[in-house]
Amino acid sequence: MSKYLTPKTDDYNKWYTDIITRAELADYGPVKGTMVIRPYGFEIWEHIKKEFDVCFKNTGHVNAYFPLLIPKSYLSKEADHVEGFAKECAIITHSRLKSAEDVGGVIVDPDSKLEEEVIIRPTSETVIWSMYKKWINSYRDLPILINQWANVVRWEMRTRLFLRTSEFLWQEGHTAHTNEQEAREETLKILDIYRSVCENVLAIPVLTGLKSESERFAGAIDTYCIEAMMGDKKALQAGTSHYLGQNFAKAFDVKFQDENNKEQYVYATSWGVSTRLIGALIMVHGDDKGLRLPPKIAPIQLVIIPIFKNADDLKNIKEFLSMIFIDLEKNNIRFYFDVRPKISPGFKFNEWELKGVPLRMEVGPRDINNNACIIARRDKNKKESLKISNSIDYILEKLKEIQNNLFQEAQAFRNHNTFSVQSFSDFQSKIKTGGFLQCNWDGHLKTEKDIKEKTQATIRCILPENPPAGSKCIYSKKPAKYQVIFAKAY
Repeated sequence: MSKYLTPKTDDYNKWYTDIITRAELADYGPVKGTMVIRPYGFEIWEHIKKEFDVCFKNTGHVNAYFPLLIPKSYLSKEADHVEGFAKECAIITHSRLKSAEDVGGVIVDPDSKLEEEVIIRPTSETVIWSMYKKWINSYRDLPILINQWANVVRWEMRTRLFLRTSEFLWQEGHTAHTNEQEAREETLKILDIYRSVCENVLAIPVLTGLKSESERFAGAIDTYCIEAMMGDKKALQAGTSHYLGQNFAKAFDVKFQDENNKEQYVYATSWGVSTRLIGALIMVHGDDKGLRLPPKIAPIQLVIIPIFKNADDLKNIKEFLSMIFIDLEKNNIRFYFDVRPKISPGFKFNEWELKGVPLRMEVGPRDINNNACIIARRDKNKKESLKISNSIDYILEKLKEIQNNLFQEAQAFRNHNTFSVQSFSDFQSKIKTGGFLQCNWDGHLKTEKDIKEKTQATIRCILPENPPAGSKCIYSKKPAKYQVIFAKAY
């Protein structure tokens, strides 16, 4: 099956789409810009979701659900917020259809025009803060630490499966606090959760830092991000955590009485990651054979392929593996015994390689005679024969090795393609071949804009380390204010 994949070096974009469609992760929806997440892709998302959800709950957060439909007037209450999302909003203007008697089918009933138009949520700050106004009265009501797993709609003009679609799945956290320090600590706590899950579960190394003003979330005081390098050396913003200050509290008049009985506006954060992380998994770990999934989020960690010619062969293999099946279940290893008829072992090998299953076990009559099995690693495309009695310990060990190896490979790739540049001519030369460029910036929007216009590179994040004393901006030669990472990005 993988022979039908476009090689990465021939056409990276086509390779990416080929993997998604042929590994049955997703397909194109009937409305332009939408996607259908197929069961295999959705199970990957469920594993990702579970890892984040555990982290959120372990830090005191709870889940809730807020309406998909938002009154248009709510978006007008926070000026920066509405400006940031206005061009992406999908709007409902009528409440029903009616039969078109002359031409057949249905048409919008003109008599059903809504008194106030309704927005399909592009994000939930406005509707959530309208509810927080009802729920928050005293400092005793704070903090509120709520997360929502939901879908959102942002009407995108140029879409790509998982990376940028008109509708996508995500989590969005919205918290309210009595003071700035607590809210800022929350923002950074979530950023660290995002970093930890991406690195320790998805095996994707990320940089963390602050967004520049031009890249900041609409309505935020500060936006923090995790940035990952894809296999084509472009950057992908993999998650964001926003310190909102009192902007939304003031827009929706959300106040509380403090311990001295004085009215104060609350402080807020919001934060989110989405199904775009599946796109990151593909581009960071994938190869010309297809996906390579980290074991911690792989729907199937081990596929077992019996090599048989007849029913008796298959019966003998099942008996041979009966204790292995029990041990796999005891050790919570997600496995699949592929006994599909009239499909050759070679086809199955290629299919499961395409789908990124970390380990493959092959067992045939000859292996039974030798009391052995063959296990193949997807990450290194290596096979090894071993005694069946040693197989469970071997599988557990190799799943850990594969998880670590995928991270180490991705980190080495990023480090090899990260450059410290001291002159703009060097910057222009290196950005042509891609990668992360670390350099000094004067902090001015004009400088950032000029660099983007000349190179198509943007500031992915402002690093926490200050530039050395006396440093000059890479472009303007003015005193440097920040060390930043520039890159071309998705």
